[in-house]
Amino acid sequence: MDEFDTYDAVVIGGGPAGATAAHELAKAGRSVLLLDREGRIKPCGGAIPPRLIRDFEIPDSLLVARIRCARMVAPSDAKVDIPIEGGFVGMVDRGPFDEWLRERAAMAGAVRARGSFEAIERGADGVAVVRYSARDRLGEGGMPVRVRARLVIGADGARSEVARQEVPRSDEGSFVFAYHEIVRAPQAGADYEATRCDVVYNGQFSPDFYGWVFPHGETASIGTGSADKGFSLRSATAALRDASGLAGCETLRREGAPIPLKPLPRWENGRDVLLAGDAAGVVAPASGEGIYYAMYGGRIAAEVGQLFLSTGDARVLQQARKRFMKAHGKVFFVLGIMQRFWYSSDKRRERFVSICRDRDVQQLTFEAYMNKELVRRKPMAHVRIFFKDVAHLLGLARV
Repeated sequence: MDEFDTYDAVVIGGGPAGATAAHELAKAGRSVLLLDREGRIKPCGGAIPPRLIRDFEIPDSLLVARIRCARMVAPSDAKVDIPIEGGFVGMVDRGPFDEWLRERAAMAGAVRARGSFEAIERGADGVAVVRYSARDRLGEGGMPVRVRARLVIGADGARSEVARQEVPRSDEGSFVFAYHEIVRAPQAGADYEATRCDVVYNGQFSPDFYGWVFPHGETASIGTGSADKGFSLRSATAALRDASGLAGCETLRREGAPIPLKPLPRWENGRDVLLAGDAAGVVAPASGEGIYYAMYGGRIAAEVGQLFLSTGDARVLQQARKRFMKAHGKVFFVLGIMQRFWYSSDKRRERFVSICRDRDVQQLTFEAYMNKELVRRKPMAHVRIFFKDVAHLLGLARV
């Protein structure tokens, strides 16, 4: 086994979670290998809140748009514009954004490798041996490589192969299948604004999630998602483009992938493997937001991994999930209930958009989104929202 390179940590997957974990561990002085397939961009709206920009020191140069309004569109085509007061939501293109995160990890000392993960084996001493198929920048090669790792962080996305091989109960996740088309942004003639995100709640475009039109500067992301495997995402996206006046825009690329909407019940194997990001299932229900939670989870994975590497106590790996759920589990629970109820029929979607007209709902929702914390300093606003929600649930409020 001595001829294999040995690392404190091998991070599998170079998206926001993996790149962040690799950066934090390398910055702490650990030897890190960051393995990524590259060349594949995840379908993603690309929204990042101010909390992420601040906490992870994201430069302005990576922002391709600044969103100052969110438009909610009901099945009846009723529209509710929600201004983002006192700030903005940043938009990034995942290709350049993810590469910048990987390069930052390399600048901190992480070794980058291009290739596809295959398996985790065990040496005679019990240390993990990560086997992968190496590839060059052109995607050619396929040479088998083995490296030793005291810790393996699986950040290889939804349907994680690391999770499947190593982590018990990894088959208990739930998913939305997302698809979007990147188009050249329209210059005129469409109801489109470069500073506004449109979120479309309509069973025609998704029976259980939503459709979106998100500006990306010179381009725009138009897409939808659904857990219904029989629902045609491509046809729904074509219909959404037509309804939004964007059918004639040049299509630059198409992307699709499953997106998890439920944190896995376990993130570690009790030995030397820890999950992060989509591999752990940390995408917010209802909204589908994942970049912030991936990077937050990647940082926690690095902190817990550092403790594991220092102590050798595998029990500390359990802290990653506990810490994440303590910070965000309540929000995920509430959003999950909201998605299951409000997204279940067009009648309920209509009422949901109607609720979004309420000033209290708008303020508390965006404060929570922007800062990633439940807003507790306005108790009367919460009380008012509770009674308004009850009125809508009972059909006593006007749509």
